[in-house]
Amino acid sequence: MRTLVTALLFATSLAATSQTNSLPLSQTIPLPGVTGKFDHFAIDAAGRRLFVAATGNHSVEVIDLKTGKVDQSITGLGKPHGLVWDQATGSLYVADGSLAELRLYRGSPLKLGGSIKLSDDADDMVFDDAHHLLYVGHGGGSAAVPGRIAVVDTAKFMLLANLAVGSHPEALDFDAQGRRAFANIADSAEVAVIDGASNSIVAHWKLTGAADNVPMAYDSERQRLYVACRTPATLLALNAATGAEIARVAIGDGADDLFYDAAQRHLFVISGSGEVDVIQVDGGAGMSTVGATHTAAGAKTALFVPAENNLYVGVPASGSKSAEIRVYSTAAQKEKP
Repeated sequence: MRTLVTALLFATSLAATSQTNSLPLSQTIPLPGVTGKFDHFAIDAAGRRLFVAATGNHSVEVIDLKTGKVDQSITGLGKPHGLVWDQATGSLYVADGSLAELRLYRGSPLKLGGSIKLSDDADDMVFDDAHHLLYVGHGGGSAAVPGRIAVVDTAKFMLLANLAVGSHPEALDFDAQGRRAFANIADSAEVAVIDGASNSIVAHWKLTGAADNVPMAYDSERQRLYVACRTPATLLALNAATGAEIARVAIGDGADDLFYDAAQRHLFVISGSGEVDVIQVDGGAGMSTVGATHTAAGAKTALFVPAENNLYVGVPASGSKSAEIRVYSTAAQKEKP
């Protein structure tokens, strides 16, 4: 009997370990002197550079991934939020919330090449590189400044449309095949759907029993849109054609970033409570929890790079500990013999 109890306790311990340590830490990149919170990231895959919106530091940090050190700090910013790197033209786009504009940087080192005036709280954005269109969420911080989604022609660097969505747009994602952009409108608990051909909003999908929908991720293979909500802390899978809910699963508090790994059919939910939830997309219609990796309080944003099997997580400075980027491996782990 004692042997059986011991075996059960050991098995329970192993299960708990696998639930809390699902992503191994492979590298830590220190960012001494960088203060405040992080927001979104972007990557220059060819040049091996990581761009980090250090919102609280009023800068964009350019990290050389070959050396693991900061190569350039782009200053003169207010609150940089959304970042997009266009590999074809060597252009970095920065959405700045307090400057209320979209900024373009080019060259080596990167220098300001132009700006487009938006409204306060310019935030996340998504890029349709095939048609050179950038969708930028901005505004909605007050009744006097309605929420908008700007459509920018990057080839001419000009504003084509400014679509009203009522309140502040949070995360955006893009369906390249259907040429549709999706935007989370958290205050009204809905998803706005934009037709890229006509630059118009063609649908508003209301969520049921969940609100404060901040991050999202699109699954082109299964035609699903994954939306992480904060009230309650829930991940929803929606039919990307109709917006109908397919499945839901509990996640950590304060979800702020979300990525889909098509190769492993894993979702990575990054939460401000200090964890990364790994969710498996099942063969049927459901989702199931694989595990939760503990990071650090306030580590709410990240970037998943499928080609590297890496998840870059921004950890803000705390006390005497400096800010850092933690790199977690998302590759399938081989079982120990």
